[in-house]
Amino acid sequence: MHTPSNDDPAKWPRLGQILHWVDKPGSAHRLFWGLAMVCILLVLADFTYKKYGHFGVEAIPGSYGIYGYVMFTLLIFAAKILRDFIKRPEDYYGDKAVDSETYPEDQIERVQHGD
Repeated sequence: MHTPSNDDPAKWPRLGQILHWVDKPGSAHRLFWGLAMVCILLVLADFTYKKYGHFGVEAIPGSYGIYGYVMFTLLIFAAKILRDFIKRPEDYYGDKAVDSETYPEDQIERVQHGD
């Protein structure tokens, strides 16, 4: 990943210049509403043609969008439930874990952080 050495966007790579607006305050809000508008337009476009599906539910306008939203939401909830089954305690690997190594105190540079 290329990081510009200065704060001048004119000297950044072309893609960085194009996507510089994403870093500005309020961009997430605009991006969210832009994506919401695209989704609404796509659902409205679903009313403009006749569908020939194998199942009756496919004839409902917006059925694929509703199905995708419901399945994605269920996938998130399933992942949360699955996390409870597969999570391990913090010391699961015991003395074989990398962070369980002991270091010589004379080789550690300790920094005191305080207020």
